[in-house]
Amino acid sequence: MNDNEKQWQLDSRSNVFDGFYRLDKVEFKHTLYNGGWTSTIDREMIHRGNVTAVLPYDPKLNAVALVEQFRIGAMNQESPWLWEVIAGMMDKPGEAPEEVAKREALEEAGLELQKLSLIAHYLASPGSTTEEVFIFFAETDLSSAGGVYGLAEENEDILVKVIPADKAIEMLDNRTICNAISIIAMQWFKGYQNAR
Repeated sequence: MNDNEKQWQLDSRSNVFDGFYRLDKVEFKHTLYNGGWTSTIDREMIHRGNVTAVLPYDPKLNAVALVEQFRIGAMNQESPWLWEVIAGMMDKPGEAPEEVAKREALEEAGLELQKLSLIAHYLASPGSTTEEVFIFFAETDLSSAGGVYGLAEENEDILVKVIPADKAIEMLDNRTICNAISIIAMQWFKGYQNAR
């Protein structure tokens, strides 16, 4: 089957739950590689909005800013407090990913970022969610960074630390950093450091 022969059809979509996330039940079909169509496929699809993330780096200190916060999805891990890059939801219509990354850096870490470079843009888990992720890198002054940040109205309690590059890479390698967004950002950063 060539690309022109690839087709799909959405037969139905209904909302099952609408809270912090939205859950839809969808029924669809698609063409098969060997010809013909699938029978109707039933799936649940999560809509949680898109996410931006940013890894702030100070070249003078050779250090990055990372955040630690509680994550309910990690409750079965050694600890639900995870070390991550700064990240947040794209929840304002029309706001560009770069602008969200800058806003989140200010809200979550008190950092004013200027120029951002895109590290990655990908689909988080397209078998079950529509979520897209944008990860950025930003050089900035971290000499006075650190502390506790976050928006009280969003129940955010975020510890910000400036961590030397080699220690941050060690945190990646020993799985102290264990969520996908942060792993992707730090793997990129590891290559960036090796190329310096």
